Amino acid sequence: METIRIDENFSRFDELLALILASFAYMDGVIDPPSSAHLLTPASLAEKAKAETAFAAIENGGLAGCVFLRPEPGFLYIGKLAVAPDHQGKGLGRRLLTIAEDVARERGLPALRLEARIELAGNHATFARWGFSRTAEKSHPGFARTTSIEMQKRLA
Repeated sequence: METIRIDENFSRFDELLALILASFAYMDGVIDPPSSAHLLTPASLAEKAKAETAFAAIENGGLAGCVFLRPEPGFLYIGKLAVAPDHQGKGLGRRLLTIAEDVARERGLPALRLEARIELAGNHATFARWGFSRTAEKSHPGFARTTSIEMQKRLA
């Protein structure tokens, strides 16, 4: 499997959107509000890739996974970590996280940060196994209840 940077030479944003939607599909009907992935378009992904640092994993010519990274004060934010359903459970998410750790270290950022929906306990457990700790609870606008949690991982 090869990992590439999603940059100005990347032209597979239709396929990238399909990957993200397929990997987030299990959330439909489970999380409220619905995933922001439904608001993405190939054009908005292209803009997101210009504003952030993004990587795609490719296997046998097809996109197998991706991650978007955004520097914040004291953190590297991990967003849209997606692994194609037929590649899940094979360590690809962890490989993409390792890339995020490397980027954070290169930029002198001491920690990673991500947000996960409150309903997705399996994701919380996976991120905890990968060294993340729950640090905050948040609510989307218009919701009185907690809708997501923040998790952070300090880098050595």
